[in-house]
Amino acid sequence: MNPPTTARRRLAHGAWTAGAWLAALVFFFPVLWMVLTAFKPEAAAYTRSPDLVFAPTLDQFRAVFARGIGSYLANSALAAVLSTALVLALAAPAAYALSVRPVEKWRDALFFFIGTKMLPVVAAIIPLYLAVRDLGALDGLGTLIVLYAAMNLPVAVWMLRSFFLDVPREVLEAARVDGATTRQELTAVLLPMVLPGIAATALICLIFSWNEFFLALGLTSFRAATVPVFLVGFITSEGLYWAKLSAAATLACLPVLLAGWLAQRQLVRGLSMGAVR
Repeated sequence: MNPPTTARRRLAHGAWTAGAWLAALVFFFPVLWMVLTAFKPEAAAYTRSPDLVFAPTLDQFRAVFARGIGSYLANSALAAVLSTALVLALAAPAAYALSVRPVEKWRDALFFFIGTKMLPVVAAIIPLYLAVRDLGALDGLGTLIVLYAAMNLPVAVWMLRSFFLDVPREVLEAARVDGATTRQELTAVLLPMVLPGIAATALICLIFSWNEFFLALGLTSFRAATVPVFLVGFITSEGLYWAKLSAAATLACLPVLLAGWLAQRQLVRGLSMGAVR
């Protein structure tokens, strides 16, 4: 190999690596600044010049817990986990019927699913509010679970369908020759083979449900309010409580970051399924 060519490739590789690290730092810096601000006194968080040297304190976290963030975290966790479980239970057979054993007009069904995601939530909030009110389900956790499941179901169906399509047809044919029923083909053959894809789908649905704000704000008041609604409470007529808001936002981010860290291997495998033929 020509030495100048090798040197240019190394230089290009180093430039791409440096650029990737720079982009990562740019995206990570707001998160780092939020965490640092959470450990500052409220007065230090308002300084015009960045205060990098300060005496860390846990007062903001104590204040956040004193305001009852625990119940909001519990509501968010229950709504996110249960709605994700409901989504997977509904999306798996739907994706199976749209990929492995396509039903009639399956293309129309697929585009109907994804078309529902194009409707802004603000356009549906009034009829949703009236329907939920007439059912007596305002400020109910079950309402959020059902709505979050409906919100995430189209994405889950499309993702699981793409994972099912990547399973070799020979495996399914062998299962059918062995006498596997439709249910066994789905539960004993397909689902174990696309487990990383299921993990990736579940994590994405979990994040969407955890971060959802508009429905929680419009349909809950106190009993079923979630973490995003709690964070709005730090926006007052007196201004923003930056340190307390940063502490609450740090606590709100931790569960999702922890879930992503624990499932990172499955997430990478799931999102890369089908990328290499």
